[in-house]
Amino acid sequence: MSAELYVDVAPKELTIALLEDRKLAELRKEQSNVQFAVGDIYLGKVKKIMPGLNAAFVDVGYEKDAFLHYLDLGPQFRTLQKYVSQLKTKKGAAALHKLKPDEDINKNGTISEVLNPGQEVLVQVAKEPISTKGPRLTSEISIAGRNLILIPFSDRVSVSQKIQRPEERNRLKRLLLSIKPKNYGVIVRTVAEDKRVAELDKELRTLVKRWEESALKLKETKAPGLVVGEIGRTTAFLRDLFNPTFHSIYVNNQDVFREIRDYIELIAPGREKIVKFHNGNVPIFDQYGIEKQIKASFGKTVSFRSGAYLIIEHTEALHVIDVNSGNRSKSASNQESNALDVNLAAAEEIARQLRLRDMGGIIVVDFIDMQDNEHRQKVFEKMKEAMASDRTKHNILPLSKFGLMQITRQRVRPEMLIETEEKCPSCLGTGTIGPSVLFDDKIEQSVRLAVQQQNLKKLTLWVHPYLYAYLKRGFPSKVLKWRLKYGFGLKVLPSDSMAFLEFKITDHKNQKAGLK
Repeated sequence: MSAELYVDVAPKELTIALLEDRKLAELRKEQSNVQFAVGDIYLGKVKKIMPGLNAAFVDVGYEKDAFLHYLDLGPQFRTLQKYVSQLKTKKGAAALHKLKPDEDINKNGTISEVLNPGQEVLVQVAKEPISTKGPRLTSEISIAGRNLILIPFSDRVSVSQKIQRPEERNRLKRLLLSIKPKNYGVIVRTVAEDKRVAELDKELRTLVKRWEESALKLKETKAPGLVVGEIGRTTAFLRDLFNPTFHSIYVNNQDVFREIRDYIELIAPGREKIVKFHNGNVPIFDQYGIEKQIKASFGKTVSFRSGAYLIIEHTEALHVIDVNSGNRSKSASNQESNALDVNLAAAEEIARQLRLRDMGGIIVVDFIDMQDNEHRQKVFEKMKEAMASDRTKHNILPLSKFGLMQITRQRVRPEMLIETEEKCPSCLGTGTIGPSVLFDDKIEQSVRLAVQQQNLKKLTLWVHPYLYAYLKRGFPSKVLKWRLKYGFGLKVLPSDSMAFLEFKITDHKNQKAGLK
């Protein structure tokens, strides 16, 4: 399998697309000013204690109070609070490895025993705001790295269950126990398998330094306030995902390009050349066919093989996926074999859709009915195999007698929803349009206004590829006539993201021209 990453940096949004074997596997969209992302550390203030829920609502600056359950405080919560209290004083605090830990909190205790309204508390975002809910918090602070996760106020060393060789697990555990400072715990990630001691020691020191620098910010932070944000979105994505199958990373922004190249050089020396800068006129997602894949992969109906398709419905409580054979060829020997073939192919596509849309919570899949128990088991095994590469925690149950499969998948951020059905840009939903033969006159009028009203010397006209072909045909083409008439600063480019009779005009900074 080969993997490619494409990063589209726009003024207000960052979009990351992961392709595996040239097929879209994951898509992330982040607002440039995103807050309350998983991993962000805040100094919050307790607003309410809810004894019935054994939880507290904490003000971290979000419009709705965040939720902190007693079980998410962590055993060493008292030690954490003592450390924060010392840092907030003028004298400061001793280094964490010199701090004497307090007694662990009672795991069967109540929230009222350790928290009071108005109290300041150091928390980390465990789940981003979703729908009407605020962020979910934890006080078990962790600092994630490429190979290790640092857990301050703990002394445990845990090794990823995906590292299966007992001798390697024992080696990593002994190694980390010997090099980690006191009062720091460590989780060894799967990618640390067979890594040398020097590399792990270097990363451990970096994570400890990052925590110490973050902790010092507490002195100047007033609750509610951000203490430290998660690293760059693209870098965080690569930290969790990068592996030897990556052979190219394309970026259309110089600053992000340098950030990614430096990070790849750090975690995989010698491979920084796979990071490439895209500086063409055509948008990066259009250039590499990603926009077309996005349009084909989202929406209510998704086709996947020989006419078979999925119907995907979303509700507040759960997601429902219905598998249909459609007008698929009936070449199979019987209905049972045909159902098995469609269901096996559907399992692969469903696993891809769960990652792509980042669907979380309860997912119910209605497969085509099969009578043979052996065939049901094959579909169950296929689904487990297809979801093996999914990094998000999930659980899959075998098919019920009704042909339903239940899947639970951890939800830590809002689901990725992209509307593929667009309001007609020509009729604006009214059902009627002006004469299409005059459409090129409408475009020319907009170009003239951009040149005369806004005095744009360099402008780009974006149109649908079919319309682009029409405007470029013949000699002299309409595009050439416009350039002769309004100046050679005019460029006309096709865009897969545009609707058929839609166009937009941008200036030299790629900002949309605001025509009167």
